[in-house]
Amino acid sequence: MKIDNPKVSLIIPVENQVRELDPKLLLACIAAKRGFPVIIGSHREIDLRINYFPRSLYLNKSMTERNIKMFQIMQKLGHEILTWDEEALVHLPADTYYSRRLSPTAIRYNSDLFAWGEDNAELWRQYPHLPENMPIHVTGNPRSDMLRPELRSFYQPEAEELRKTNGRIILVNTNFNHVNAFFPAQNLFRPVNSPGEIPQFGKAGVGMSREFAEGLRDHKQAIFDAFQQLIPILDQTYPEHTIIVRPHPTENQQVYMDIAKGCQRVKVTNEGNVVPWLMATDVVIHNGCTTGVEAYMMGVPAITYRAKVNETYDMGFYRLPNLISHACYDLDQLHTSLDKIFKGELGAAGGPEREALVNHYLAAQEGPLACERIVDVIEQKMQSRPILPKPPVTDRMTGRVLANSRRFYKNFKQYLPGTHAPPVFHRHRYPGLSLQELMNRINKVQQALGDSYKIDAEKISDQIFLIKESER
Repeated sequence: MKIDNPKVSLIIPVENQVRELDPKLLLACIAAKRGFPVIIGSHREIDLRINYFPRSLYLNKSMTERNIKMFQIMQKLGHEILTWDEEALVHLPADTYYSRRLSPTAIRYNSDLFAWGEDNAELWRQYPHLPENMPIHVTGNPRSDMLRPELRSFYQPEAEELRKTNGRIILVNTNFNHVNAFFPAQNLFRPVNSPGEIPQFGKAGVGMSREFAEGLRDHKQAIFDAFQQLIPILDQTYPEHTIIVRPHPTENQQVYMDIAKGCQRVKVTNEGNVVPWLMATDVVIHNGCTTGVEAYMMGVPAITYRAKVNETYDMGFYRLPNLISHACYDLDQLHTSLDKIFKGELGAAGGPEREALVNHYLAAQEGPLACERIVDVIEQKMQSRPILPKPPVTDRMTGRVLANSRRFYKNFKQYLPGTHAPPVFHRHRYPGLSLQELMNRINKVQQALGDSYKIDAEKISDQIFLIKESER
């Protein structure tokens, strides 16, 4: 593939379409306005076609053992890797985070790291295997840009439609993918075949100690059970509201669908980004969910329903969202808080301590957007070398062979029994969109930015697009 542009291209892979596409389109539009061609689309499809793209800056989202083979291929092909970690805002305790989310080998393939905020940057600086002089840029994350007041018009029509369709809403956001994953192999532990068998780690448990993973499994299961009991109670108690259950993108929704069948006003959906739902709801109920942070940033009342308590996890892994939400430990406290919220007597959680905590975790709440700060870093990087160096021909040939072999293996493996990511799972995470749908979202981004700059998009493949400045 050839791109006729003097500036280096950016590759922006999207793993979870519902959660990531809009903020990454914002980043793509800002980069395109500065003259950078942007290749954007399904993470899986981009990686499978990596040898077809020109040497580019690849904006990556994790640095685990699973990334190493792909990093090796990209390096041999001449791509440069820059990373932020999507899971570094609400993150595991440091030692567990390091063993699960960072690989001493993988991190060395990166040229730059982008941190959500100072907490994330400190977490990385304390990593024993951080390469010397590794640049860590505290830029914020594109996802947090979509929460800022000046960009909420992007979702305003969707929020109005949600209110029109559902009336008053109680939003219940769940994050039980550790024990209720879309595929059982993605849980903390794989299912056992016989009683007494020691369960093997699932995908979610990789990098954790058995003790930590077993404790997390038991705690999450207890809260999961409490939420299953809570949903029909909300349905019975608040007839003037629609109860919207929004599962984590990688959760199995069937258990909630079954509960909804016995209720009058419960709907289960993972439709669209969470932001318009937050704009439409009266309150969000969660436990340790990133949505609690998003609600705080948008001034939406949020309750962390802590019917089961384990401070090791509640104030470790899930510290940030739990501390910046109203905590309720039983149904009586929950009903009291909900009644106050509905009467206008209780708003979003606030106070100087919460504000200071969020400021430590999240950069770019004011001033330049996180996306603008990221592109600033890229522009500064590329001033001295507008073109990425070409690797030796033997490396490029090896990279192409490895990329083709990996593509064949991945396409074959997805159909094997027991795989944690069969084709239906990839379609669940990234269902795809048409070129016209992409252009509609780009136009909405431009309108939200108040920007009349012309941006074009063209289709590279079924799930990959090129976004660039308009030639018209």
